[in-house]
Amino acid sequence: MNDHVTFPDAVQWAVPFFIAAILAEFLWIAVKGRGGRYETRDAVTSLIMGAGNIASGFLLGFIAYAFFMWLWQITPLNLGTSIPVILLCFVLDDFRYYWVHRFGHHIRWVWASHVNHHSSQHYNLTTALRQTWTYTFTFMMVVRAPLILLGFHPAMVLFVGGLNLIYQFWIHTEAIGKMPRWFEAVMNTPSHHRAHHGRNARYLDCNYAGVFIIWDKMFGTFVPEQEDDRVDYGLVHNIGTFNPLRVAFHEWVGIWRDATQPGLTIRQRLAYCFAPPGYSHDGSRDNSEQIKAKHLDRHPEDCGTPGFEQFDAKQPNTQAKQA
Repeated sequence: MNDHVTFPDAVQWAVPFFIAAILAEFLWIAVKGRGGRYETRDAVTSLIMGAGNIASGFLLGFIAYAFFMWLWQITPLNLGTSIPVILLCFVLDDFRYYWVHRFGHHIRWVWASHVNHHSSQHYNLTTALRQTWTYTFTFMMVVRAPLILLGFHPAMVLFVGGLNLIYQFWIHTEAIGKMPRWFEAVMNTPSHHRAHHGRNARYLDCNYAGVFIIWDKMFGTFVPEQEDDRVDYGLVHNIGTFNPLRVAFHEWVGIWRDATQPGLTIRQRLAYCFAPPGYSHDGSRDNSEQIKAKHLDRHPEDCGTPGFEQFDAKQPNTQAKQA
């Protein structure tokens, strides 16, 4: 097989665009007085998190790439590097991204890496750069394995993954409202992704798409942004810090503290690591489903509306009591 396939580092090429877009958004907000808000310490924290993400990639990226190249050596398939193959790889990698992102909200071990991206209580283009330093330790690299075994070269897979991240940059803004209806129907947009970043009960665990929102519509995780339920950004329990080290590692520390409590069974310790965020062995915390149910106990009129379709409109109180 040909191992000497090279693709450019798309994300590095996009850095000047990132900087220009952030400046443009900042000036737009300053001049127009709408379209979001910048908080200096928050924006600086996001930029530091982005720099740390790049540094961790340099330090640890060889682990994933070595794994990918090993897979490339054992697969008998090679689809080549034609334009149609690259396009197909892009679409399939976006499908892969949907599931990794979904896992990141339902498996605490993966959430510990992803949580920092949701830790800002503001929503602007710098938030897009608030990225993890610990992705390698989630082992989510294995979700890319099928692409390589199907004959997509590792360099191509990483290239289209970079394009995916570049696309997601521009959707982290309040300066853009709704896009044309046909675009909103197929593509991920600022409106769709604003909902994803919401801590409102309605918006918990929705809109995992990277590029194509069709995955969420196919798998029942799509919730449109509602004009009468303004998105409240951040975490269910905000950490209230601008310290990058705490942003990067606070959930890993939380897992350690929870899983090492005295008197727990092995199953309970593993649940603190791998159950959905909000799990507790004594019922003292709520996961997203329980938060939604309790919201409906207070606001039964929301039953059946976007984000709450899974609850029986006739029995919201029962749902909350079971939670």
